[in-house]
Amino acid sequence: MTEIYGIQINSDADSQRKDSLMRFVCKERSKKVNNYRFQQDSLRCLFGDLLSRFAICQRTGYRNNQLHFNVTTYNKPFLVDPSNVSFNVSHSGNWVVCAISDELVGIDIEHIRPIDLDIAKNFFSKEEYCQLLNQAVDHRLRYFYLLWTLKESYIKADGRGLVIPLDSFSMDIRNDRISVITDNALQSCFFTHFDIDKDHIVSVCSLDNNFSSTITEVTIHDILETLDGKAP
Repeated sequence: MTEIYGIQINSDADSQRKDSLMRFVCKERSKKVNNYRFQQDSLRCLFGDLLSRFAICQRTGYRNNQLHFNVTTYNKPFLVDPSNVSFNVSHSGNWVVCAISDELVGIDIEHIRPIDLDIAKNFFSKEEYCQLLNQAVDHRLRYFYLLWTLKESYIKADGRGLVIPLDSFSMDIRNDRISVITDNALQSCFFTHFDIDKDHIVSVCSLDNNFSSTITEVTIHDILETLDGKAP
């Protein structure tokens, strides 16, 4: 099963405990967290790592100090040990989400905000842009973000990210059936999407068609209890 987890960042409270949370991440991640100019970006980076570690430990029974990570040539993190688990992280606004599966997986979350929908011409295929224009006017903005998150989840599951141009493949959305039209090697994949709240949409792509029906929201206390067996 592909499971999805989410956590909300409380900037003030979490900033105060940031230093104590850094003990759970590796030196490379710690440097990356501290290199961000803005505190919110730093927290998103840190919480993405913490949430993925939580999800992996929950799924595998491994302890945090037993996890070993590396990155691909496209800079996508992956597990060296345990090696049979795939995960992916995304963040937007005050949300951080993580998908975990036994198969390839990608996840994307976006904060739904007003934008100039003409940018779809630059990033969507012609078919997708026509789909967008065919939507009712008051539904177009949400449909744009649905397409965007689905496409992002696909290129993240593939592992090459934006090396794959977003307009080089199309998402085919027919009621609850979603598929990808592409010449890429990754074709037999499955999709799901959620409204995590009224302002954020999440899409997931996986080779596993068995998705959890909801996003499991966790707290920093849940993460601490799993990573070191105690909460503050």
